[in-house]
Amino acid sequence: MGKLRPGEGEWLASSHTGRPFPPQNFLLLLGTLLSCGLGGSAQGPGEWTPWGSWTHCSSSCGQGVSVRSRRCIRFPGEEPCWGDTHEYRLCRLPDCPPSAVPFRDLQCALYNGRPVLGTQKTYQWVPFHGAPNQCDLNCLAEGHAFYHSFGRVLDGTPCSPGVEGLCVAGRCLSAGCDGLLGSGTREDRCGRCGGANDSCLFVQRVFRDAGAFAGYWNVTLIPEGARHLRVTHRSRNHLALMGGDGRYVLNGNWAVSPSGTYEAAGTSLIYTRAAGPEETLSATGPTSQDLLLQVFLQEPNPGVEFEFWLPGERYGPFQAQAQAQDLGWPLRQPQPREVEPQPPEPSEPPAAPAAIPPRILTPAPDPCAPCPDTRGRAHRVLHYCGSDFVFRARVLGRRRQAQETRYEVRVQLVYKNRSPLRTREYVWAPGRCPCPPLAPHHEYLLAARRLVSPDGKQDRLLLPHSGYARPWSPAEDSRVHLASRHCPV
Repeated sequence: MGKLRPGEGEWLASSHTGRPFPPQNFLLLLGTLLSCGLGGSAQGPGEWTPWGSWTHCSSSCGQGVSVRSRRCIRFPGEEPCWGDTHEYRLCRLPDCPPSAVPFRDLQCALYNGRPVLGTQKTYQWVPFHGAPNQCDLNCLAEGHAFYHSFGRVLDGTPCSPGVEGLCVAGRCLSAGCDGLLGSGTREDRCGRCGGANDSCLFVQRVFRDAGAFAGYWNVTLIPEGARHLRVTHRSRNHLALMGGDGRYVLNGNWAVSPSGTYEAAGTSLIYTRAAGPEETLSATGPTSQDLLLQVFLQEPNPGVEFEFWLPGERYGPFQAQAQAQDLGWPLRQPQPREVEPQPPEPSEPPAAPAAIPPRILTPAPDPCAPCPDTRGRAHRVLHYCGSDFVFRARVLGRRRQAQETRYEVRVQLVYKNRSPLRTREYVWAPGRCPCPPLAPHHEYLLAARRLVSPDGKQDRLLLPHSGYARPWSPAEDSRVHLASRHCPV
């Protein structure tokens, strides 16, 4: 007895000729007899045969396509079957070796040395990706300014470099979460393929606590299993994130983290801080452990908006913790140093007489000699490129200790840093008459070096003698950006 291709069943033998014919022909014949015998015609669509088996992957490495098919069986008078005769599934194999020739290149190379375009002239062909239909086999003649389309590419050919879609029957299709190309099926916010967001709950709130002191304040616990996290606020405050082990992932220990992608709790966290005051944090999830969201307050809190989706079984415990304000961490993160009140502005009277060193009030002449002139582009470039840190800071205080001067500064903008900077730092200058001198309650652009003692017990920011310390201004800001372009790579 003869056999069909896999999945299409067995052949049946005719009693008259002895020759085999497909079973669907037999069913059509039977339907015709039944229709005639009943004196009427059948209504509605036909019926599909069961799906056949999936074919082997179209590629031997990387991504490819597997296909299966079915047939429509119709009685006389019935409409065509609803649906597709073929289904295409994405198949993934081990990555191709670096030396492997891309699939599209192989198809173009099949026409190398073969006459085309109605002449006997031959060409060497390479893929051309600038044509309108990316699923046509468009090949460029090497050394010439024209390309030729040789029809459709084979199924499973990538649509174009850097694109996830694959060409199938002349169309560029992407795989849904069910693995079928062109299905359009997507995961819902709960992570269910083709779901309707009905297996999880949406959490959306605003943290409005004004904060009684500057420092870290807990906003919310982000439980394990959270998906589609988004946090945003508009202020000079900073979002901070702590892992379950008590270590900071973002903006911890008084150090401002740069915008970028951070890996934590089994997901990628995207942190952005625009040129304006807006700051956002987002992650697709799901999180593999609890995270603690905090805000580092430097000014009154206008509100931190956060939202995420939680599995239904985790919402109850989260709600109970939120109502009890028990986040599993101390309410206030221990501060690495004492937090002092904001220094008064230059136009305001000093908060206390002690804030101004007594020697500034004395009419005695300044015993310090004038500082050398350090203006000029060459000096600026030299110190910018040779320093470990370049930043804008406001001087909060000054103190002379032995043969050194210590400035306490508030870091406001970092142009260059080789290690994290805290919001408040001490900057040390050699001598009791440092050059150039820094005046309290003024803003400067500073270029400092990192100085670590041999025993590792002291780690300081050093402002060299006759170094770069200029009063901040928009013009000086522009000059610093220009100086950064002259540093050797």
